Amino acid sequence: MPPYRIVFVCLGNICRSPVAEVVMRSLVADTQLGDRVEVASAGTAEWHVGKRADSRSLDVLSRNGYDGSAHRARQFEPSWFDDYDLVLALDRSNLADLLALAAPEHRDKVRLLMSFDPSAGVTDVPDPYYGGTDGFDHALALIEGACRGVLHHVAAQTAR
Repeated sequence: MPPYRIVFVCLGNICRSPVAEVVMRSLVADTQLGDRVEVASAGTAEWHVGKRADSRSLDVLSRNGYDGSAHRARQFEPSWFDDYDLVLALDRSNLADLLALAAPEHRDKVRLLMSFDPSAGVTDVPDPYYGGTDGFDHALALIEGACRGVLHHVAAQTAR
């Protein structure tokens, strides 16, 4: 059986989506899903392609026991809809951009990350780029909660 493939998508792929990728990779590695799930991230814009994650993202990850040092930003390509089982947008703007790129048969693969944690009471992971460290801490907390929900979803999908 091919691996279940997930890609997290934000605007520039230097703040939120790399954090989500690293968190999800860690959760997958801590379970028995490690050999059945692949995780990636990308941005809808090309501004930061090839660059490392924002230093504040790397800092919040490091302070919380994660390692995001290997990340390099990529831009989401429409052809990736064929390759990924779940395309997770970090906010409604990213969701709209992804749905505009998706052929009708792929639109059901695209979801908001926060839909996997309804108890959080928010739809979007706010973009912390123009704020301070507290915005990155808040984004990480939201992402961790939602990624636990994604893990449960993926476990159910891969058990079939």
